[in-house]
Amino acid sequence: MNVLIVHAHNEPRSFCAALCRLAEQTLREQGHAVKVSDLYGMNWNPVAGEADFLERRNPDYLVYALEQREAVTARTLAADIREELDKLLWADLVIFNFPVYWFSVPAILKGWFDRVLVSGICYGGKRFYDQGGLAGKRALLTLTLGGRDHMFGPGAIHGPLEDMLRPLLRGTLAYTGMTVLPPFVAWHVPYVSDEVRAGYLQAYQARLAGIEQDEALVFPRLDQFDARLYPLPAES
Repeated sequence: MNVLIVHAHNEPRSFCAALCRLAEQTLREQGHAVKVSDLYGMNWNPVAGEADFLERRNPDYLVYALEQREAVTARTLAADIREELDKLLWADLVIFNFPVYWFSVPAILKGWFDRVLVSGICYGGKRFYDQGGLAGKRALLTLTLGGRDHMFGPGAIHGPLEDMLRPLLRGTLAYTGMTVLPPFVAWHVPYVSDEVRAGYLQAYQARLAGIEQDEALVFPRLDQFDARLYPLPAES
């Protein structure tokens, strides 16, 4: 299996970075091919803009998704995007490794999604959900946060974790066709003991050992909707 780890933490000594290193080591030991995109280490540019295209179909007005489609056909995407897109298309499993910032991802990772999930390959037209351009690939979110687990769930102060992650799980990964695995979460990381952190590492290693048997989350399929994307009647 080919695995891409997209790592987004600005401190190489962080626990989040330790999770990234553990994943790389564990998966390599299992015989998988692994590539790591360390976004801070790469000084990844998160800003989507006109410099992302070596040539422009419309140099006077930037419609980013349309220019992406043109650049895919003409092979005029900027080199850094092309390199990351090649890694993404190579991968069977993509692990996104990051700390939660403001109920979301760090800006540098959001910029990776904006620039690398290009229209014309990853999505476009009715190329989404089970018909998305990345169908057949699996995705895992590995995340750290400061909150305790009791702060997330129905009736909890922050609500269900799945609601917080919905833009990622559904609106990004499932939308582009990826099979989305349940996230791995390390809770309250800045405040717990070394023993608790060691337990998280053990749990993550065990999770990775069985990753090929993980049961995926369920998202819509296009065959549940008509040509205008209205829901079809439920079967009785």
